[in-house]
Amino acid sequence: MKKIGRFKNPEAQQRYFAVYDQALRECPPPDEVFDVACRHGSARVYRFGEGERPIVLLPGLMATSVCYAPLVPGLDGPVYAVDTLGEAGRSVQTRPFADLRDRALGLDDVLAGLGLTDVCLVGGSTGGWHAVNQAIHAPDRLAALCLLDPTTVSAKFSAATQRRALTAMVLNRDRDWRRFVAWSAGEDVFDQPAAQVVVAGIRTYRARIPLQTCPPDDALRAIRTPVLALFGGRSVVHDPVAAAAKLRRLVPRAEAEILADAGHCLYLRPDDRVRVLGAIDAFRATVQPPGTRSLR
Repeated sequence: MKKIGRFKNPEAQQRYFAVYDQALRECPPPDEVFDVACRHGSARVYRFGEGERPIVLLPGLMATSVCYAPLVPGLDGPVYAVDTLGEAGRSVQTRPFADLRDRALGLDDVLAGLGLTDVCLVGGSTGGWHAVNQAIHAPDRLAALCLLDPTTVSAKFSAATQRRALTAMVLNRDRDWRRFVAWSAGEDVFDQPAAQVVVAGIRTYRARIPLQTCPPDDALRAIRTPVLALFGGRSVVHDPVAAAAKLRRLVPRAEAEILADAGHCLYLRPDDRVRVLGAIDAFRATVQPPGTRSLR
């Protein structure tokens, strides 16, 4: 890559941050806000809570930290929510990404800047792909991965997802985005602040990032970080059954579970949210004993 991500123009940037700031006001107030310098720019990170067993949240495409507002209160922190560098949000890219490994090295810079080791990465959707990419290329600071209906890890996007997303992007009308968001999420959440941030990001920001593709089978086999993957049984963005089966087969220390009634956004409904939080807590207890270090 030779270019960096940027907003289309100052007016687009202003419109975007009006939506972003509104969504942020509906999130739990952070205990601390960081702008962490790294080789590709500056990464915005919000910290919630205290403790010695860090969780780092990686959002879906253009979803930013605000997408995790429902989960943060139930996580045993400290919890660090990251706006993905190279996408819309408060992170600012200043240098191009050379390749997928370069993206992992950039996130490793962020973890190092925060002084974090023994990290549990929690990634939803594309954030799950980022977590796996980290475990492949820069795993030294990781203790565990928790993947929430991760995309392009062990299954490609469905043809319907690609077709519907392209239609929404080309027509770029609220009614088309509402149809796509309702279809992909499994519920009409278009008017919710977090969904508005995603759509605003797609409309106003030109991302310049390496193509996100499924890792080679050999790369998945080489992962040594313990992995918990939760898939939505009603997820339409990919085949959740095939995705779970392949992950179990290839990743040596992977557990995969399908939440039968959940859609792509696993924690959208309160009952599913309780199940997700319980699964994360139980999994962390088996792989990350008390007393592991968080260096600040």
